[in-house]
Amino acid sequence: MPLYSRTNSLDQLDQTILIVVNSAWNLVNFRAGLIKGLKEKGFRVVAVAPVDIDRTTLADLGCEFHEVKLLLQSLNPWGDLLFMVNVLWLIKRTRAKACLFYTAKPNVYGSLGARLLGVPYINNISGLGSVFIGEGWLVKLMTFLYRVALKGSSCVFFQNPDDRDLFIQQQIVRREQTQLLPGSGVNLEQFKPSGLVRSSDQAFTFVLIARLIKDKGVVEFIEAAQKVHQTHPDVEFQLLGFLGVQNPTAISKEKVEEWTQLPYIHYLGAADDVRPFIERSDCVVLPSYREGTPKVLLEAAAMGKPIIATRVPGCKEVVEDDVTGYLCEVKSPHDLAQKMVQMIELSAAQRARMGQLGRLKMEQQFSEQIVIDRYLVVLQALP
Repeated sequence: MPLYSRTNSLDQLDQTILIVVNSAWNLVNFRAGLIKGLKEKGFRVVAVAPVDIDRTTLADLGCEFHEVKLLLQSLNPWGDLLFMVNVLWLIKRTRAKACLFYTAKPNVYGSLGARLLGVPYINNISGLGSVFIGEGWLVKLMTFLYRVALKGSSCVFFQNPDDRDLFIQQQIVRREQTQLLPGSGVNLEQFKPSGLVRSSDQAFTFVLIARLIKDKGVVEFIEAAQKVHQTHPDVEFQLLGFLGVQNPTAISKEKVEEWTQLPYIHYLGAADDVRPFIERSDCVVLPSYREGTPKVLLEAAAMGKPIIATRVPGCKEVVEDDVTGYLCEVKSPHDLAQKMVQMIELSAAQRARMGQLGRLKMEQQFSEQIVIDRYLVVLQALP
């Protein structure tokens, strides 16, 4: 018997949706469009996350916000249990009609709490992260926890078919529970070609935009840059992204400072708005080991930029090889360098054509509105 009985119908209750993620930064950068879309349809939206950004930024979301504590890299079960209790309390306090969970710990412990209370919940597997890339007891533990937590899910959204197939094969979810989403989508009005034409006397520029962790292929990017520099000494290579993130593969500040001693490697720091950096680049690169659907690639393509990414789940769905950019082999600086040289040696018109086709692909397959509409369909079908 659930602790919190949902005796009223959807129309009789306040239409409250609880969104739980592992960081406020995630809310602002990946869920803002969905929050706005839900609010426009009359839902009351309550967001829950640890605070890791300036609180004034959260006000721009236009929804209620509650802070919770969550130790992302800790294996302390008491901390995770406390997180689950806090989510339970917020579900009861807000009288949520449904919960939306994102990222590993909210997907597991938030789902267990909602299931205990008898509240419908929807999950989003936005990527498998470093845990599922590896092997060992931690993978087995996470597989078990996901299996228990997702059993009662009304819908489990996946951002690429490979992740969904893996979860089905491991009997973590049932196929009929699942749907595919085009990542978190891209706002086609916010991210669009600027019309800026780069001068031929400007240095050709590659930019990698990501959290600075090894799983994003940052090391391979630097090694490939060193190879390309030998034959194309005027090309610049830029890194944009957060240092010091909580991740077992995080790259140290000292290592980045060592790289930037090379005159062609530039670390740009972190930025809330990536558009100026995409605009001033010739090509956006993401040599990631695995993704859900990388938002930065959607944003780059929407702005009409050609892309180089790895032939891995999440990236290969976004980039059409030799059409909107190039796909390279994962963990291969040599292949990445070859694709970079190919990109450099294209004419400006050929790169522009790649960018145009990338923009068209975003319009047809990856619009943020597609994501919002699919969530609305599932929410409206809840009992």
